[in-house]
Parts: sequence; C-alpha cells; structure tokens
Amino acid sequence: MTTTTHHRSGSSGVAAGGLVTFAAVLLFVAGILDLFRGIMAIANDAVYVSTPDYIFKFDLTSWGWIQLILGVMAMGVSAGLFSRALWARAVGVGIAGLLIIANFLSIPYYPVWSLTLIALYAFVIWALCTVRED
Repeated sequence: MTTTTHHRSGSSGVAAGGLVTFAAVLLFVAGILDLFRGIMAIANDAVYVSTPDYIFKFDLTSWGWIQLILGVMAMGVSAGLFSRALWARAVGVGIAGLLIIANFLSIPYYPVWSLTLIALYAFVIWALCTVRED
C-alpha cells in the first residue's frame, strides 16, 4: 500500500509564512514599545499627562507594571510565532486583544501613541486570523 502526499504548489504557503512572520515582527516591536512604556511609568509617573476626570483612572505605577508584563508576554509569543507554533497563533490573537484593551484604556495619557499601538495590534490579529494551514 502506497501513500501519496499532495503538496500545494504556488505562493500560498509562502504568503501564509509571510503573514505569520509579519505578525511576529509587529508583535515583537509593539511588545518592546509597551515594555518601554511600562518602564517609563514605573520609573517616573511624571512622564504621563494627568487626566483627573477620566473614568478609567488607574495608579500609573500599577499601570506601568501591567504594560510591562503584557509587553514581555507579547515578545515571548512572538518568539513562538517565529517558530510557527500553532499555540503561538492562538495566544498571539489573545494577547494582541488584551493589549488593544490596555491601550484603549490609556488613550487619555498618550492618545497618539495608544492609537498607533492599537492599529499595530489590529494588524497582528488580522495577520494571525487570515492564515490557513493545510
């Protein structure tokens, strides 16, 4: 009994690999940016603009630890994405979603920065969700 393996030829596999690599690079870079933002908040709260009437008000040192931990997690998941691990794709979508929420909550402190990172994480989710592997 012989078995045959069918390989799809063409650029489909290359495109899938390219999207995962794209998501891994974006997740790593955005994770580093969140890591630095967390370090800024932990080291010196004065770098953030105070917003006294913001509904979602947090202690900025605590917020810095949240950003730092999520940034480290994003960088760790991106390492899994570089190795093409399936778990990393699922966790990558989850961590990018959490980071979108975290950046939404920090819009009053750094609006342009937060919106930029939200866009980066949205691209990560798109790239990880559109890849189909055989």
